[in-house]
Amino acid sequence: MTTVPASMNAIRLHPPGGLDGLVCERIETPSPGPGEALVRVHAAAITRGELDWPADRLPAIPSYELSGVVAATASDVDGLAVGDDVYALADFERDGAAAEYAVVAAALLAPKPRSLDHVQTAAVPLAALSAWQGLFDHGRLAPGERVLIHGAAGGVGSFAVQLARHRGAHVIGTASTPGVETVRELGADEVVDKTTSRFERVVEPVDLVFDTAGGELLEHSPAILREGGRLVTIAEEPSGAGVYFIVEPDREQLVEIGRLADAGALRSLVDSVYPLAEARPAFEHSMQPGKRGKVVLRVADEEPEPEG
Repeated sequence: MTTVPASMNAIRLHPPGGLDGLVCERIETPSPGPGEALVRVHAAAITRGELDWPADRLPAIPSYELSGVVAATASDVDGLAVGDDVYALADFERDGAAAEYAVVAAALLAPKPRSLDHVQTAAVPLAALSAWQGLFDHGRLAPGERVLIHGAAGGVGSFAVQLARHRGAHVIGTASTPGVETVRELGADEVVDKTTSRFERVVEPVDLVFDTAGGELLEHSPAILREGGRLVTIAEEPSGAGVYFIVEPDREQLVEIGRLADAGALRSLVDSVYPLAEARPAFEHSMQPGKRGKVVLRVADEEPEPEG
């Protein structure tokens, strides 16, 4: 039986918001309601732009990517037990996971990949789901097609390279100079150093552009699409034809992503790790360009050894 303390450490964003509004404080530990589970958070990943909440939602706990252990469940929850290792992209409408405990809808919790530790696993949910949904749900990527991935060394882009490669596509990535070799190691067939080259001048036409960067990269992307080609972005609304989407939590997709990780087909890219109490510098770092992978908060003091 797991003993849940009455209070916990949590990072909360207070009005008016922004970095100066982040405070590490002691608050009451939440309890799971119907259909929910309480997770002892071991690690939580953060995302640039998370602090742009309206003031009427504050104070609030950021971070919606977590890896941890089930500490308690509501009486109506089946298929989860106390002690299960789990991970998830949580519901954006509730408090997040930058805390010692987080309440998560049980339907969103997937088994944690056995081959990854909690820090590596926390870097997966939002990034891998964004890549999966961008490539397959919205981009309809098929084996043998050519795909260009902008921001291929970043959190989402790194998973997009691996997933597209696993699907059997010809993968082209753009990255700044420090990330070029990383993108090659992830399995890209071609890599364009955006620092020194204009991709539209060196890349042959593609069937799909998946953009994670926005700006000029997105603006110039239609020029290299084949007839009938698709443009998908998570960065901003495209000025012309194309699909902009916001990632959605999806347990079934996380189960498949975890299976691929345990089979050695996906690896998690962690840029940097900060303790929970240093959430402010962690968020500052997440806003800087040139990262390779995710910024992760380590919440638990100790990590169990990954299996296998």
